[in-house]
Amino acid sequence: MIYLRQILKQPVYDKTGEQIGVISDLAIATGEVFPRVTSLAFIGPRKTPFMISWRKYVESYDGDSVHLNVPSSDIRFSYLQPTEVLLARDLLDKQIVDTQGMKVVRVNDLKLSDSPKGLRLLGAETGIRGLLWGIAPFVEKAVAAVAKGLGHPLKERLIAWNYMELLERDMSQIKLSVSHKRLQDMHPADVADIIEQLDPQQRQAVFEQLDTTQAADAISELEDEFQADVIDDMSTSRGAALLNEMDPDDAADIIGDLPYDKAEKLLKLMGMEEEASVRALLGYKEETAGGIMTTDFLAVNDDLTVQDAVSAIRAMDEDQESIHYLYLISDNHVLTGVLSLRELVIAKPETPLGDISTKELITTTPELDQEECAQMIAKYDLLALPVVDEQGIILGVVTVDDAMDVMEEEHEEDLQQRSITSPWVIGIIVALLIVIGVLIFMLNS
Repeated sequence: MIYLRQILKQPVYDKTGEQIGVISDLAIATGEVFPRVTSLAFIGPRKTPFMISWRKYVESYDGDSVHLNVPSSDIRFSYLQPTEVLLARDLLDKQIVDTQGMKVVRVNDLKLSDSPKGLRLLGAETGIRGLLWGIAPFVEKAVAAVAKGLGHPLKERLIAWNYMELLERDMSQIKLSVSHKRLQDMHPADVADIIEQLDPQQRQAVFEQLDTTQAADAISELEDEFQADVIDDMSTSRGAALLNEMDPDDAADIIGDLPYDKAEKLLKLMGMEEEASVRALLGYKEETAGGIMTTDFLAVNDDLTVQDAVSAIRAMDEDQESIHYLYLISDNHVLTGVLSLRELVIAKPETPLGDISTKELITTTPELDQEECAQMIAKYDLLALPVVDEQGIILGVVTVDDAMDVMEEEHEEDLQQRSITSPWVIGIIVALLIVIGVLIFMLNS
């Protein structure tokens, strides 16, 4: 096996044995599973760059040098083709996304195989071996020898080329390794994990590979500090389309973090129903039940039958958030009862909903603190908690996943507070202040 860094700067000889340059790069055709090297780039006399066909002119490669099958006077130079990429220029030391490990990694080297039909690219080396070789070959060999002697040999971390998909044709930014799954087939949470590790330009390159629904789902899974930035970097038409696909509470959270002008432009481009839902949610204070509730819930008149309710569920938009309960309301939208989907399924079709619903309702107001709301959901083992106004009209529901997010945020804040106030942290801060004071005294004396 051969590494690209090993090949670079090796001599190139023509048929007469004259050295005509040193290797500067190798080109591959991207359409193959394990692409063959198609062109040889080398630096000739007076540092002039040249590129020639590997198949046409290379007689052999012995691991130390390239030998051509014609004298230098018979060489005809070529250009990089649209289906070719240069390994050193376009891949080496660039970032790729390892979708199996859900992390951004750096291409430290590229591994090739010497077959009877020429060199072929196997994949990208992202481990310590490639990094050490990039520093100097003797460093890699020395560290490898020491590690082997200690019983912990350096492991190769190879991402195979046949699991790599190019996000941008010019390959000037990010390259995507899709081990086992294509980007479009990944879970939105996994896509979000990757996106959070990228810079803004690279994030947009990822979103260009996703359709509207996939992109909206991925943004919903992002941490709060990334969501608004991602939408803000998009065109207003694209951003509005994604917000339309999101649950109203997620869209409202993002809109609320955007500059006023951008937020208004996005809202006006959204559908009328979606805009109304988001604007209603924006009216509630942050960190309250109203601030985290969603207006996506299923409510029907309390004078209907089970069959009527089933028909209503079937008529629902398939993109609507998962429904946990069926809420019963009066003609003036006051919440009068609730029943689970299980109760609905096992009841006879002609049964009035009022006969099987729970009348003793557990509800909250939109002003309740979000942490207390989450505690209520945990205390009563609910999948969703209805939010009602002073007249008992249902405004929305807080789902269990939103409650879990709140609990997680509160837990992280508690941990940060404890770490800041812990004795050893205070001790370190005091020690640093003493050192800084001594240095200042010495500089002034």
